[in-house]
Amino acid sequence: MPMFNEGRGRVIDANGGFGLRLLGLAVAAVLIVIMLFSAVARVESGHVGVLTLFGRVTGEVLPEGMHMVNPFKTNNEMSIRTQEIKESASVPSAEGLVMNLDTSLIYHVDPAKASDVYQKIGPGYENVLIEPNLRAAIREATASHSANALYTGEREMVAKQIYDQLVERLGGRGFIVESILLRDIQLPATLKTSIEAKQQAEQEALAMNFRLQKEKQEAERKRIEAGGIRDFQQIVAQGISPQLLEWKGIEATENLAKSANSKVVVIGNSKNGLPLILGQ
Repeated sequence: MPMFNEGRGRVIDANGGFGLRLLGLAVAAVLIVIMLFSAVARVESGHVGVLTLFGRVTGEVLPEGMHMVNPFKTNNEMSIRTQEIKESASVPSAEGLVMNLDTSLIYHVDPAKASDVYQKIGPGYENVLIEPNLRAAIREATASHSANALYTGEREMVAKQIYDQLVERLGGRGFIVESILLRDIQLPATLKTSIEAKQQAEQEALAMNFRLQKEKQEAERKRIEAGGIRDFQQIVAQGISPQLLEWKGIEATENLAKSANSKVVVIGNSKNGLPLILGQ
């Protein structure tokens, strides 16, 4: 309600000061709410938050979830999920032959060293650090092996060599190497043909050796079997005598005489008198 001052001749609004105070309180409340929202940091699943204060990395790393932080600090998220880099490169062998090698690197950022990665390498670490080291490791590994070995039996050895080199180079920079996969090795057509022809000849030689060994084993089996038959015949021949044959003939005659079937038997001959069966 306005009041009139007679001595000085002016009107004083008693509600003016109260309105200014309300406006000031409202502005203060808004600022407090803004600061509270600024003090809440949210980190997505599979990420960590690297805090910076006016552009300086503080070294603090936030795990996933909600956190209360200094409102003047900035939360910079970095993924710690497993990532894959596919690399297709033309690499030399020990003989100097050039071949195409398709490789996959499986890795992730070490959560404990995320602040160092952000500060010293930056978010573009894949292009700055990972890919150049992967290419160099592939070339060093393939240069110490022949093309024939890479195409046949030493792929696991080459993958292990690449893995060891990357662990040494990237482990101290904040990255964990999970595995190295050699997806495909493409040799020059002429070399591939010669290697396949050599492998086919080796397989045929192995098959021939197997057949020869089998034939030798079969011949040995037949020799042993023939020896056994020969020994049996000798033993049987030694046990047969004219007296035994006559006795067997007598037994056969007795059995025939006891039989109820009709028959014609002629007894006796000029030698041993054994029965001769003419009919039944």
